This record gives sequence, structure tokens and C-alpha cells, in this order.
Amino acid sequence: MLPSPPLPPRPAPRSKTDLFFSFSLLALQGFGGVLAVAQRELVDKKGWLTAEEFVEDWAVAQILPGPNVVNLSLMLGDRYFGWRGALAGVAGMLCFPLLLVLLMAAAFAGVADNPQAQGALRGMGAVAAGLIIAAGLRLVPALKSNVMGLGACVALMAATFVAIALLRVPLAWVLLGVGGLGCVWAYVCLGKLALQAARKELP
Repeated sequence: MLPSPPLPPRPAPRSKTDLFFSFSLLALQGFGGVLAVAQRELVDKKGWLTAEEFVEDWAVAQILPGPNVVNLSLMLGDRYFGWRGALAGVAGMLCFPLLLVLLMAAAFAGVADNPQAQGALRGMGAVAAGLIIAAGLRLVPALKSNVMGLGACVALMAATFVAIALLRVPLAWVLLGVGGLGCVWAYVCLGKLALQAARKELP
């Protein structure tokens, strides 16, 4: 039997400079719709993460304090280049966007009371919401391989939406309640998988 051919090398950042400019471009595209841009750039274009890995890393980034995509850049940079990569990723996320925000703030100060400018901002908010919803829907198939099962994931998403959007429950309580329930269920599912694996290894 011939040995299987080696798998092709997985795409990865070539250097800390590549990491810096990649996250800079991501940040400059992601005003108001960072989730959609991050998923397209890191999964579809660069292939640094699979859809499943992106969902898992984004979930961790959301739980940590601070902006989600900055946390993601910190984790990815550390994964490939250690603490220097983490600094490069965060610097890429913050450097050019900070300069652009300062310029936009100075320009917007003169037209902040203009009804057309306010309407334009509301329109941008609606577009950003649509981008985030579209990215979320594209990531749903990745939940099929989740240890909790697709049904449990959808139930947790629905409970989170009802608690935050309809019942106006504070986010901290939703994280403790729904998030804690998800952690418990994931622990139970992982225990079942470990038990099944142990039974298969028995003679």
C-alpha cells in the first residue's frame, strides 16, 4: 500500500510585517462591520483559519474584555509569532484606523448638526448591521461540527437574542446565564465523547 501524499502546508502569515499590514487592511475595511470583514479576510481569502476555528476564536474574543477583533488579532499574532506577533497584530488593528478616526472626527465636527450627515450615519449603521447578520449566517454551517450539536447551538443563539433584544437583560447576566448553560452542556457532551472513545479502546 502506497503511503498517502503529504498534506500541503497550511497558509500562515509570512512575517510580523505581513501580520501588521493584513490587520491594518482588515481594520480599515471594517468600520461598523468588523465581523463580516474579518471572516472574509481570515477565512475566505487568506485561509489562516478554518470556519470552525474562526467561530471558536471569535467566541473567545467576545468573552474577553476589549474590542472583539483586537482580541482576535492578539490571539492570532501570539499563535504564530509569540508576544511580538501579538503586538504586531494589535498595532496593525489600531495604528492607521486611529489616524483615520481622528481625521474623520475633525471633519465631522463641522457638520455634526446637519440633518443630511445624521441621516448618512443612520444609513451606515443599517448597512453595518446587515453585514454582521450576513456574516453570522455564513458561519452557521460551521456549527454542525460543534460538540454540542447544531440544535443546541441554535437554541442558545435564540435564547441570547430573546434575552438581549426583547427582554433587555444586561449582557453580563446573559453571559453568566446562557453562557454558563452552554459551558455546562459542552462539558457534558465532551464527557460523553471521552466515554465513547474509552469504550472503543477496550478489547
